[in-house]
Amino acid sequence: MIRVFRTIPEWLTFRDSPECRGRPLGFVPTMGALHAGHAALVQRSAEENERTLVSIFVNPTQFNDPRDLEKYPRTLEADLGILERAGASFALVPDYRELYPDDYRYRVQEEELSKLLCGGQRPGHFDGVLTVVMKLLNIAGAGRAYFGEKDYQQLLLIQGMVRAFFLPTEIVPCQTVRQEDGLALSSRNARLTPEQRNAAAAFPRLLGSTLGPQAIREALTAAGFEVDYIEERFGRRFGAVRLGEVRLIDNVEI
Repeated sequence: MIRVFRTIPEWLTFRDSPECRGRPLGFVPTMGALHAGHAALVQRSAEENERTLVSIFVNPTQFNDPRDLEKYPRTLEADLGILERAGASFALVPDYRELYPDDYRYRVQEEELSKLLCGGQRPGHFDGVLTVVMKLLNIAGAGRAYFGEKDYQQLLLIQGMVRAFFLPTEIVPCQTVRQEDGLALSSRNARLTPEQRNAAAAFPRLLGSTLGPQAIREALTAAGFEVDYIEERFGRRFGAVRLGEVRLIDNVEI
C-alpha cells in the first residue's frame, strides 16, 4: 500500500527517521494526470532503488498562460492507483503555500538554454520548472531522480542545475514512451478531441522523417497544425506544435 504524505514536514520527519535513513530512495516528480509514461519512470526507479517517492504538484509558476493552468487535469485518486501498481512506495502531495512560503520571490534562473526552443515561446516557464525541481530535490533527499526524454530541454536544464549547485542527486534520463502510432505520451493528450488525436499522429511521423526542418514545418502546417518551432540542436530535432488549444512537444535523435 502506497503511503501518502500531505505535508512537507510530515515527509521530512519520516525521511530522516531510522526507518528510512541509509536506504536507497528514488524520486519521480510529477504534476499528476499520470499515464503510462509516468508509470515507466516509477517502474525504473523501483527496479533501481529500495523505495520510490513520487511527488504530485501542479506547479503554477511554470504556466505562462493562466488558462492552461486552469485546464490542467487533476486526477489525484486515479494517480495514486497508477503509482501503487507501478511500484511507488510513497507519494508527496504538498500545497502551494507549503512549497512556496516566499510566494515565488526567490527563484532559479538559467540565462542561455532556457531562452531557446520552449523557453523562447513561453517566457518564464523554465524559471518555474527549475525553481520547483530545486525545491523538490532538496525535500526528497533521494539518491536518484528520474526524468523523461520527451521534455529533453527540461532534462538538460535540470542536469545543468544539479551540476551547478552541487546537488547530491543523480538525474537519470528515461526514454520517451509512445503510443502505437508514435505520439509521445503526455497529460495534454487527454485534451485532444478524437479528430485532433487522429491528426496528432502526423507530428512524430514528420518529426522523425528525412525531411528538413522547413519542409517539416510546411507539411505540419498543411496538415492543420500551428507550428511554434522545428529546430535541430544537440544532435536532436525538436518540435512544438498546437492543435486547437493543445500544445504538443516532441524530439527525436537525428
